Amino acid sequence: MRLVISEFITLDGVVQAPGGPDEDTDNGFTHGGWSMPFFDPETMGAAMDTAAHATDVLLFGRRTWQTMAAAWPDRAGDPFADHMNAVPKYVASRTLTQSDLTWNNSTLLPDDDAIGGVRELKQQPGGDIYVMGSSDLARQLVAHDLVDEYLLMIEPVVVGGGKRLFPVDGRLRGLELVEHTLSPTGVHICTYRPT
Repeated sequence: MRLVISEFITLDGVVQAPGGPDEDTDNGFTHGGWSMPFFDPETMGAAMDTAAHATDVLLFGRRTWQTMAAAWPDRAGDPFADHMNAVPKYVASRTLTQSDLTWNNSTLLPDDDAIGGVRELKQQPGGDIYVMGSSDLARQLVAHDLVDEYLLMIEPVVVGGGKRLFPVDGRLRGLELVEHTLSPTGVHICTYRPT
């Protein structure tokens, strides 16, 4: 299986709390919801919908899983929501237990080796493993060279600091741009693959 990371990202590389003010206030982050003024359902929604249809597994960090689990089960009847609810979901968490995972088809990765669990998932036959948000987990996946593709929605805003997708580890990582679309709101929807 291929592992695809999808992120809303600022021009200065921040992926923290794109959706709302209280989504992730770690380290005093006060710019939550920075992405919402730029969301264009036609271009951005279409890119996310295309990615979702290639997805056989969703992979989340704890916080993103909890946000999604609170929202998607009540949206049945929409093809995107139905897919989100039906597809198997894996969660990396050191604090949740399997009994906490009430969103259907959710499974906890081993809390002592989530990265090993992801490696095992990648060895299975099937379509894509899709990571939405989950900045801490996504950064670890990048650091362990487990990412096969990035769907980055680069938004025309700078927030001056916050959680980033790419590790600050001094490593050079080449990427090839394989697809690009520009939304009417100025968002560059870019698909990259590691070279």
